Amino acid sequence: MTAGLVLALLLLPAGAPRAASCRIVSAGEAPYLGPCRFLPDGGGSFTIEPIGRRFFFPRIGEITVAITAPGEAEVSGLTAAGINSRWGAARREGGAPACWLGGNFRICVY
Repeated sequence: MTAGLVLALLLLPAGAPRAASCRIVSAGEAPYLGPCRFLPDGGGSFTIEPIGRRFFFPRIGEITVAITAPGEAEVSGLTAAGINSRWGAARREGGAPACWLGGNFRICVY
C-alpha cells in the first residue's frame, strides 16, 4: 500500500468505516494478522475492530489510536468487560506510515 493511500485512509471523515488488513503484535500474545474494520475518528485518530471474530487477543475487542501530536499517539484497547485498557504512547514508524510502534506493541493497518 502506498503512503498516499495510507494517508487517505487516515484522513477519512469520522464515521466512514472501511475494511482493512491489520497486523498487531502485543507482548505476550500471538500476533493478529487478518481483516479488521477501520473506523476513523477524525484528525488521524482511529479505532480498529477484528472482522470474523470477536477479539484481536483474548479479551481485547477493539483498539484505538488517538493522535496527540504529529506522529505521536496514545493507544488503548477495549476489553470484553468494557474496560478501556491503556497500552501507552506510540510513534508512527519511520518508513512504515501505516504502523504505530509502542513500548511493547506494534499496530499496522493497511
